[in-house]
Amino acid sequence: MKRDHGGDIDRAQERFGGGQWIDLSTGINRRPYPVGALPEAVWQALPTESARVGLIDAAAGWFGCAPERVLPLAGASAAIQLLPRALPAGSAAVLTPSYNEHAASLRDAGWQVRDAATLDAMEGADLAVVVNPNNPDGREWAPDVLADLAGRVGHLIIDESFADPRPDLSLASAAPENVTILRSFGKFWGLAGLRLGFAIGQPPLLASLAQSAGPWSVNGPALAIGTRAMADLAWADDAVVYLSEASLRLDRLALRRGWQTVGGTHLFRLYETGDAQATQDHLARAQIWTRRFPYSSGWLRMGIPGSHAEWDRVMTAMNG
Repeated sequence: MKRDHGGDIDRAQERFGGGQWIDLSTGINRRPYPVGALPEAVWQALPTESARVGLIDAAAGWFGCAPERVLPLAGASAAIQLLPRALPAGSAAVLTPSYNEHAASLRDAGWQVRDAATLDAMEGADLAVVVNPNNPDGREWAPDVLADLAGRVGHLIIDESFADPRPDLSLASAAPENVTILRSFGKFWGLAGLRLGFAIGQPPLLASLAQSAGPWSVNGPALAIGTRAMADLAWADDAVVYLSEASLRLDRLALRRGWQTVGGTHLFRLYETGDAQATQDHLARAQIWTRRFPYSSGWLRMGIPGSHAEWDRVMTAMNG
């Protein structure tokens, strides 16, 4: 069964026509890292071990952990699919509402999955999954709170796909042994098409994931760009400042339209609009695509516009 996701711009175009769409249905940074020129070898040759090690070193520096605890994969989504099969199936608790792939991939791998509304409700599970900060409502938990939860479950997966602008939330540098952390590259650096992400955890589990992922699980361009981008701290600092200010700007526009802010992160905002279907359609007629959710008639999620031209179009549509 096809699962509900943002980024389905084809569906928007089918309903509302083609043109210059602004896709705000995802939490992908719309001011992407400037890739620049790449050596021809990254396109023409198989990815090398030295390139892989270079990316691991850069990522470990960014995450604040030892290199042997970092495994690059083809997106955080690859880890979400592989992890349930690398651990012995049992009872799993997934903090909800949240990213729907976690529960779906666990069920596909034979886990008994239950929804949990709070961390306390996850106690005793063989496996617990928390997205921090959470998608779509932006709930967040301090690292010590999640470390405490790790002591009350068999294994804890923390999906930190939206944590790059918030290192204070990350448990990557001091995770207990029964914690595996997932990180996305494409969201903060705005290059989701590279399909690059990371698992951070104990080396034996990472070795099992690497075996399942197979050779050359990360392509050559992704290795080169990821290494370059994750070492560019000046760009990252500028991106965090922009996203911090821009998310508040979007909240102000939403408030003037009469929406209520439910929450969000640096990379997306979630609003109670009263009628998400009508609101999504209104913005879509201006060729601005947003995300609504099957479990809420009012919630609408919006990514952060990335340019003056995008802001002008969004402001016009939201004020209209």
